[in-house]
Amino acid sequence: MDWTELDSRSCSVARTAAIIGDAWTVLVLRDLLNGVRRFDDIAGHLGIARNVLTRRLATLVEAGLVDRVPYREPGRRERHEYHLTPAGSELRAVVIAMLDWGDRHLAGEAGPPMRIEHPGCGAAVHAELRCEEGHVIAEHGRLRALPGPGAVARAS
Repeated sequence: MDWTELDSRSCSVARTAAIIGDAWTVLVLRDLLNGVRRFDDIAGHLGIARNVLTRRLATLVEAGLVDRVPYREPGRRERHEYHLTPAGSELRAVVIAMLDWGDRHLAGEAGPPMRIEHPGCGAAVHAELRCEEGHVIAEHGRLRALPGPGAVARAS
């Protein structure tokens, strides 16, 4: 079956993009990955409208990427923090891949604005593509897209 004969809406990339495919959602994920948990802190750091942040967080919670966890400071009403679930934490590789690409193509003369490092050794962290056998896939290495068990044929 040729790639163009498959229904692109059933593709895992399309399904993922439907959840995290807008810029605000990716930035919310980036902040959560960097330890920003509270609504006001996220809103203030991103400069995002509160209603937009509310919708983005609700989408992430509904998708199972984020948990809404109550907390109460003494003398204050109950509020919520947002914690990544294991599925949400797995998106770290996606965000780091976006950071790597942006650093290579958009950083400008001053260089990259941030460096992600491994605290164990201090080396920079980068996204890397590998097959299940552990072979590193070169940037322009050939890959093959084959229909999987969940592939759906495109309606004629």
